[in-house]
Amino acid sequence: MAKDIEFIEEERRHWGKVFTDITYAISEVSPFIDENQLKRRRYFSKVTILNEYMDKLNSKELDSKKKSFFDRLKGDDSIEDLRDFKSKNSSSFKQLESCSKCQCLTCAFECKFKSCSSCKEGSLIKACDKEKANVRIYDTFNIDLTNNDSGQINKYKVLAIVENCKLDKLYILLENLYDSDDKLILYYYPGIKSDNFGEITDSEEFDFVVETFQQSDY
Repeated sequence: MAKDIEFIEEERRHWGKVFTDITYAISEVSPFIDENQLKRRRYFSKVTILNEYMDKLNSKELDSKKKSFFDRLKGDDSIEDLRDFKSKNSSSFKQLESCSKCQCLTCAFECKFKSCSSCKEGSLIKACDKEKANVRIYDTFNIDLTNNDSGQINKYKVLAIVENCKLDKLYILLENLYDSDDKLILYYYPGIKSDNFGEITDSEEFDFVVETFQQSDY
């Protein structure tokens, strides 16, 4: 039972902060942005799941405190339904954690970027200048690329995606999973079935992407 109480307390500390950060953000930005825009934010519709989880944690803690000393020694599986709830809603939990760290969380500017519409699970905006560029990072986002000369397929992790809203372009920064010296910066064209990439031939554009990424303090 002691482990159950420890689990509940740790979960409430972690997810309680996420819940507080998101609910506070909603109350902060709601007076300044259109309601429809607020509803399009990923965290707006998913925060109810976290609210339900917090209620479950509080209920389980209250139940455990009502148990006798000997009942606590026996232990039980009272937290299994908590784990089941998290498992069934794992995608939402992961998204909410990302949202709580995202630069978009409390932003009330009139957004000029793709914002939540281009959000993948486990991604967040690391940096945004509100005007021209932002930098999106990922927990895990790997892609396979074929070398046109050798025909060899290499696996790359996505370091970041830079968006230039002035030019309406996306750039992807890649690093070979097995050779950290092998890095690429390409145009990025996400598709429904597959993504496409292109070589950046403009040196100023290339330098802009590098500088924007470096300034994001990745």
